[in-house]
Amino acid sequence: MSTADAFTPSRRPYRVVQWATGAVGRSVINGVLDRDDMELAGAWVHTPAKAGVDAGVLAGRDPIGVAATGDVHDILDLDADCVLYAPSPSPDRFAELDLICSLLSSGKNIVSLNGLVYPQAHGPHYVNELEQACKRGGVSVHGSGISGGFMADVMPLTLARLSQRITHVYTRQVFDFARHPSWQMVHHMLGFGKNEEAYRRALRPARTAMRTVFSESLHLVAAGLGVDLDEIDVDVEHRLARTDLATAAGPIPRDTVAAARWTFSGLAAGRPVITIEIVHKADAARMPDEWGRPGYSLRLDGRPSLTLVTDEQWVSDEISAAAAHALNSVPVVCAAEPGVRTYLDLPTVGGHMRI
Repeated sequence: MSTADAFTPSRRPYRVVQWATGAVGRSVINGVLDRDDMELAGAWVHTPAKAGVDAGVLAGRDPIGVAATGDVHDILDLDADCVLYAPSPSPDRFAELDLICSLLSSGKNIVSLNGLVYPQAHGPHYVNELEQACKRGGVSVHGSGISGGFMADVMPLTLARLSQRITHVYTRQVFDFARHPSWQMVHHMLGFGKNEEAYRRALRPARTAMRTVFSESLHLVAAGLGVDLDEIDVDVEHRLARTDLATAAGPIPRDTVAAARWTFSGLAAGRPVITIEIVHKADAARMPDEWGRPGYSLRLDGRPSLTLVTDEQWVSDEISAAAAHALNSVPVVCAAEPGVRTYLDLPTVGGHMRI
């Protein structure tokens, strides 16, 4: 199918599956239900209590007649065009590879909100397994990303078109989790609310997981700018809450971890050429402005140099934006030639205007 065919009004709706129904997954389901060009074919859930529950109800809507399942084979057997893949981040990309390849081999395209932004970062074996699965299923795989998507990779490559010579790319993203509803994300994945000893014990797997996610963005930007990275450095700092904090995901007691700054540096020729700084704050309004206020900063050093700075108001809802980012990719991914498809391969697609 050509890219033009993907936007033909008479085409039947894309049948999509939502994989995992956390905060982002529920937003994806709502996005599908609000679009005329898509329909929900199924939903996979990790929690046994959600299995059998109507997917519309899980998303806070009326029932739609699609029951969620915790059985992978139910999803593999579905007639569907695309899986919106949004599980919790894994520190081991290879641990998920068999599952991803099974989904692809069953004839379902994948748009991933967690990883697969640039699979080449994990080596030729990883890419070859994906390519072979895509070939068997006649489909494509693409990563839209959440934290590792858009501001850390698409936006630098977009702005790079305005500079003739670039010597360094720097992005900083400061996230405020005061209103984020997911206990799993805030307390388990980020480690907020832990004492320093418990936080440091959990840091090793967290470092591996974060490196896995953001190495893809670093390598994608490098590839887009024609640079080969020699290695990636990872550094992390944390800060404690000075007072008890009440967040949507639960309390963060005083003297427990309430902020962290991760720095990922892509090195070439012995120096950093691409830097991604990720700052997480449990409640930015009640914490010092150290490491910046919520929002995004992007700087390209070169000729000319370019700077883009936004505050947290640049987007009204980051979760729904991440969901839209993935959903808007579905038509072009389904229309693409089979194989691994990154932002360097696909046309840019925007959202739908509703009149």
